[in-house]
Amino acid sequence: MYAYHGFWKSPAGIDELTGEVTFPKLDVYGVSLRGSVVGGIGNLEVGYYNSLDDPQGNNFAIRNSQARFLVGYEKELIKGLNLGVQYYLEQRQDHEAYQRTSPENRGMEGETRHLVSLRLTQLLKRRDLKLSFFAFYSPSDEDAYLRPEIRYQINDILTIEAGGNWFLGGNERSYLGQLRKNSNIYFGFRYSF
Repeated sequence: MYAYHGFWKSPAGIDELTGEVTFPKLDVYGVSLRGSVVGGIGNLEVGYYNSLDDPQGNNFAIRNSQARFLVGYEKELIKGLNLGVQYYLEQRQDHEAYQRTSPENRGMEGETRHLVSLRLTQLLKRRDLKLSFFAFYSPSDEDAYLRPEIRYQINDILTIEAGGNWFLGGNERSYLGQLRKNSNIYFGFRYSF
């Protein structure tokens, strides 16, 4: 079980006079469980984000309270190949007040946001070679994020890696779709001492 009293950790409001982003007050309450499930490891988390600066959801410039839910499962499918899947749900509270008070020129966010993730990791050559693929897909936002990666540890001090980050989605206001122009590929060389 956990609780938090403070502020949203990312900008969740806008000062209507200056247009600057703000970090409104926030309380969070939740419970998290993790344990053995059907030959793998399961996790479950439920939380409530109580937006203290706008408890009724009437101020469009401050993020509404949210109920959040996460369920996941990970398992080694065969020796060296691991699979992890997760489902995440975010439910905006007081959505009718949000719709009623939002300016017409602003993009409307939905009442619920769904996100599914998949992680595949293959370890080869005495665990020195790592092949990995990570993907987010949001059915509600119709966008996605794909991250393939290959990493090889040459010895105890040298590692090389390559991968990419691809953001997909037709809506420039969706959570992942707005990052489409930030898609990239990368190469790296790491020297540790």
